[in-house]
Amino acid sequence: MKANDNLRTYALTDIAHMKVHGRTNGGLSLLPLFWTGSGVEFNAKGSELWIEIEADYDRYEPWIVILINSVPVSRQMLTAGRYWVCLFRGMNPDEVKNVRVVRELQAMSADPGNSLLIHALKFDGEFAPIADKPYKIEFIGDSITSGEGTVGAKAEEDWIPMWFGAVRNYTYLTAEAVGAEYRVLSQSGWGVLTSWDNNPRNNLPDYYEKVCGLLTGDKNAALGAFDDYDFGSWQPDVVVVNLGTNDGSAFQTPEWKDEATGESHKQRLNEDGSYHEEDLKAFETAVRRFLAKIRKYNPNARIVWVYGMLGIPMMPAIYRAVDEYKRMTGDGNVSVFQLPNTTAETMGSRTHPGVLAHEKAAEELARYIQELLR
Repeated sequence: MKANDNLRTYALTDIAHMKVHGRTNGGLSLLPLFWTGSGVEFNAKGSELWIEIEADYDRYEPWIVILINSVPVSRQMLTAGRYWVCLFRGMNPDEVKNVRVVRELQAMSADPGNSLLIHALKFDGEFAPIADKPYKIEFIGDSITSGEGTVGAKAEEDWIPMWFGAVRNYTYLTAEAVGAEYRVLSQSGWGVLTSWDNNPRNNLPDYYEKVCGLLTGDKNAALGAFDDYDFGSWQPDVVVVNLGTNDGSAFQTPEWKDEATGESHKQRLNEDGSYHEEDLKAFETAVRRFLAKIRKYNPNARIVWVYGMLGIPMMPAIYRAVDEYKRMTGDGNVSVFQLPNTTAETMGSRTHPGVLAHEKAAEELARYIQELLR
């Protein structure tokens, strides 16, 4: 097929009809996609569409998935550099296609060089309006919410970007079932108080006010990752928090110690294997504080703390913390929802929930959220 002479290059600022998904600094001259599930969406009436991408990394390469009319048609690793990626060609020029380019990989706190930028489009047609969805959902979580384990065979254990999936996990599936736009803030191994290895610096609440504050490096700073996030620009109807799994693991792992400062931290077990009361209360306090922070910035949202896809050892503490928060504040728009546990049949790669587990979780969570929104 010969070159398409009708292709025209568009800066993002030249496109009247475009949706940006995920937290950004608000600019369009150069669009960074920081979080998993972030991306761009178009209704495109034409035969051929390309996107100009710039990717970089020190260790963990970004991945994207391309959806046409809500169906994934391509998933690919992005090598370092700036180049054009074809989203479709040879399609019926008279039909409007809904096209989404989605970041598959979570924000990589462990890789200061990891970045994914959108520069421009080339298209031979016209962009049509995109209807707004009736609801907005924000998801906050760990590796489960990042879709770790939704790609690859059960035997896979390498911690690499290939095994992360943004559209095969419960966040995307729940949002689709509810009919909602969604955004995700998630990081593998992190918790509401500490990470799985007892590091108190690796908690989501400390970075909630920033665009993507858990990243590192001068490049991410220049892209606006550490800027204050404009909460007024996108107010969710529901905030779903799926944290606690790694906080529970911290009780089972050795003490964390910062060799540079001598600082250490450990969530302790009693001799009988039960959780140390003081440390369990610290976790519950962290839950209450995070709920207060979420409510501060999302005054009208229904907040749902979900938990359970990899066991429920922290569930009693979560219930106590949520109940105490509600008692102290009178906030009746907060609830707890237990997600279905992952089984041997629904397990994915890296001993994480697989696609079947996420589909089941999304089915039950979507039904619950739909009831809340009535």
